[in-house]
Amino acid sequence: MTVPTIDLDKFIEITPGVFGGKPCIAGHRIRVVDVAIWHERMGMSADEIASDYQLSLAEVHAALAYYFDHRDEIEKSIHDDLAFAEEMRKEHPSLVRQKLYGRRD
Repeated sequence: MTVPTIDLDKFIEITPGVFGGKPCIAGHRIRVVDVAIWHERMGMSADEIASDYQLSLAEVHAALAYYFDHRDEIEKSIHDDLAFAEEMRKEHPSLVRQKLYGRRD
């Protein structure tokens, strides 16, 4: 008996220059990493993600399959993005925060 395979390329696309060449759900501006964070860190179910973002369950499951197949790479990307954001916060303090809480030099 032959087990059917799913072609993730039908659901996941990587386009240079779009989201830094990171994998996205085809036809949407939703990155695989977004789906992974919603599911793994925020505890959203595949049904919730599909409903909230007008995706099919197949698209959500394809994004999760891609994430689990490339987990180390995607987790490193999340870590690098958080480190970059923290560095930017340090280098460029919020002007609003400064006005609200007084100058912090």
